[in-house]
Amino acid sequence: MPLEAGLLEILACPACHAALREEPADTDGQDVELRCTADSGCGLVYPVRDGIPVLLVDEARRPA
Repeated sequence: MPLEAGLLEILACPACHAALREEPADTDGQDVELRCTADSGCGLVYPVRDGIPVLLVDEARRPA
C-alpha cells in the first residue's frame, strides 16, 4: 500500500535525518518500505506495516 506523497515529504530517517524514498518491499509491489537516501552511507531500510511507517532504528535493516 503506497504512502501519501505529503507524508513522504515530511518523513526523515531517524538515524541521520536524510530524506526517505518509497520502494517496493517485494516483487509483486503490494508492500512498500522506506529507504534512507543519505549519501553518507546510512542507507537503512524501514518497514511499513499496515500502511504505517515503523521509523525505529532497531526495526530497520541494512540493505543487502
